[in-house]
Amino acid sequence: MSAVLAERPVAKAARKVAEQPRPLTLDDILGPQWRDLEWRLKNLYWIVDEHGKSIQFVPNDEQLDFVRNLHTRNLILKARQLGFSTLLEILQLDQALFNADHTGSVISDTRENGGKLFAKVEHAYAKLPQALLDALPLKAMASKSSLEFEHGSGVWVSTSARGGTVQLLHVSELGKISRRHPQRAQEIVSGAFEAVPQDGIIVVESTAEGAFGEFFDLCDLALKREEEGAPESPLDWRLHFYPWFLKPAYRLDPALVIVGDKHTAYFNKLEAELKPKYGPDFRIDPAQRAWWVKKEETLKRNMKREYPATPREAFEQAIEGAIFGDEMTAVREAGRITTVPLDVNYPVNTFWDFGLGARNPIWLHQRVGLQNRWVKYFDDFGKGLGWWWRTLEEWRKSHGEFQWGTHYLPHDADTEILGENVTTKHRILVAAGMRNTAVVPRVALKETAIDLARQKLAVDNWFDRVECAEGIKALDGYQYEWDDHLGRFKDQPLANWAAHGADAWMQYAQGYNPPSEVERDKRRRRPRNWKTS
Repeated sequence: MSAVLAERPVAKAARKVAEQPRPLTLDDILGPQWRDLEWRLKNLYWIVDEHGKSIQFVPNDEQLDFVRNLHTRNLILKARQLGFSTLLEILQLDQALFNADHTGSVISDTRENGGKLFAKVEHAYAKLPQALLDALPLKAMASKSSLEFEHGSGVWVSTSARGGTVQLLHVSELGKISRRHPQRAQEIVSGAFEAVPQDGIIVVESTAEGAFGEFFDLCDLALKREEEGAPESPLDWRLHFYPWFLKPAYRLDPALVIVGDKHTAYFNKLEAELKPKYGPDFRIDPAQRAWWVKKEETLKRNMKREYPATPREAFEQAIEGAIFGDEMTAVREAGRITTVPLDVNYPVNTFWDFGLGARNPIWLHQRVGLQNRWVKYFDDFGKGLGWWWRTLEEWRKSHGEFQWGTHYLPHDADTEILGENVTTKHRILVAAGMRNTAVVPRVALKETAIDLARQKLAVDNWFDRVECAEGIKALDGYQYEWDDHLGRFKDQPLANWAAHGADAWMQYAQGYNPPSEVERDKRRRRPRNWKTS
């Protein structure tokens, strides 16, 4: 194993042999090979299969690869039918069985799913050899939530962090938790993660739930470190990812499926992208392509999330509850999140939102031909409006001293601020030097603004991947509020971190009218030279 799952001497119960002699030792019961983790995984445990039948657990190739490459901080980007939840609960039981004073904790997205995870532990324990159960007796078991051994070790399953030090923490579906209960996700990161010592092990496994939230942030961090070739410390996160094309079973007779030009272009692009990783001979053969196309007929846009070829592909798919999910997926599929250079020959418009807590997101936009180019996104807390204008001016001067176009401010820009001198945010910005402003009127219904934004997103918008990264994340993360009682998303947008960036972009959807050709030519200095329309 490349990482350390502690396999200390057998538990307190075994040390009591001298006081209360037991007929058999672990060597007698299992043989000396019991000390090997892989042997135990392949020989000791039973699970319930998809047909409800109890069968011996035999780790698959992906599960074995994960165990052999286990690190102290692990992320598993889940795909269909790889069985990582089963493996992780078997590991929890195994480590509690064969280590003294070991605490294993499982955090699930819901109580119901937590009960299902614990049932895996419970079943595997009940099917252990009787002699082993006698040698390592239980102290207590709580239905659907915990078991504790006499030697001081145990496994606890819940929907929140457990107090005290944890040696092995498994967080299931952090992506879903982040999306439906963002506050709880933050508490897991700041509380449960911190309960695990540096040499302890954390495993976070989840499906991709959009390009935002705690799970996405952790995976993005791991991917960037891997791409940069940076060294890995015990506190760095390692991403374990198993693409669909490595599964031998995912094949179909090519004669049964028509693979069209669009899909052929996708597969060819994927091959070119992945050859540096898998070698010059890497290819997705006709049988694999046929399988993928046929599966997509049923899963549609969920295909790349359920059977991703790359981690980033998984996160870029629309998810339930994401307000601009379909539109942002279409933007990505059209290749419109890319490098978008600033053209100093065209004016730059700004779109603002005055968020709560003095948060001020600002989008910078150019209209070039029929293209809407988003070249920069600003967002920060606790900065005054004068500071923001100075920041924009400094950025302008450092980027070729282009001309400002129109500054679009939200409806509350003209709301009076009570104080010693009654003023408005609009007046403060004008006093700081802002000119050519427009206050966007408030729409009566939020859904009207959302519909306008959906329509605008579909029309030739190009986003700079780097300079607008946080703004893109806000558009992805803008979502409806989750209703725990009804088990569905409400019609009301969630007032989360993403709302302000999305609201700033909606000033564009509500208030911007592109200039006529005559006006555009008057303001243009030199011919454009980038992806002209």
